[in-house]
Amino acid sequence: MKFIRYNNIESFAADTFEILLENEAQNSLPISFIEDKELDKSDWFLAAVKGSDGGVLLTAAQTPPFNMLVYETRNIPNEAAVKLLADEIKKIDSQIVEFPRIPGILAERGLAERFAQNYAADNGAEKHLQMKIMRLNMMRLDKINEVEKAPGFCRPFREDDMFYAPYWERVFREDCGVENFSIELNAKRLEHHLGKDSYYIWEDSHPVSQAYNDWNTENGAMISGVYTPPYYRGRGYASSVTAALSRTLLERKKYCCLFANAANYAARGIYRKIGYYDICEFEEIKFGD
Repeated sequence: MKFIRYNNIESFAADTFEILLENEAQNSLPISFIEDKELDKSDWFLAAVKGSDGGVLLTAAQTPPFNMLVYETRNIPNEAAVKLLADEIKKIDSQIVEFPRIPGILAERGLAERFAQNYAADNGAEKHLQMKIMRLNMMRLDKINEVEKAPGFCRPFREDDMFYAPYWERVFREDCGVENFSIELNAKRLEHHLGKDSYYIWEDSHPVSQAYNDWNTENGAMISGVYTPPYYRGRGYASSVTAALSRTLLERKKYCCLFANAANYAARGIYRKIGYYDICEFEEIKFGD
């Protein structure tokens, strides 16, 4: 068994891309990152663990400042490969003053927990682990159901929405417990949706809900940013805007996917009514304070 750290995205993709594609929906994040030509990949952490036959058993990719994405080939548990990856990352940690080298892990639930246990062992990291844990259900849509429309209508994101959209994005990310950004950076991240029919607003006299297409693979489209301000919740706006965006995306792709907080039963219920179903339970474990 051998640990390999790659110096560039091309060599990493040559070894891992076809394996990631075997579970395209589950691996939509790393696949979309590999395919995105505009991303600066110079400081990414890219690694794999190979077996004695040269086959890839485990892949790992981290795009600073986000969590490391880890995948066991065909979701077949391999304790030795997980331990080797954790041990190699601990060696890298020992050369860096600031703890930790990676902020956390996002992976299939069992894999995330096994990696965290190995990473903490003999590493003095126990106090940093399992302080911030979030369970997420990745849900997939192949065919959309008809849902009752909320009052109002759906429209594409416009430039005059930029006065509030970065603030909605900030609260959305706070609600989800994920990495947050400054208002200025949120604005830069959202403005690339302008004119692309990838960001929808539900309007009922004024904007009341949103959803956008965050990334894509060859066959799938990922929906994110589903947000309704608290005062307007419970009126069907989120389901209406998500259904409208999903319908548009299914005209371009074979399926749609999204992450839902496993503890948010209301949101998961909304998505199920539209036609989404669970395909994988993920766990995010933060390693830092």
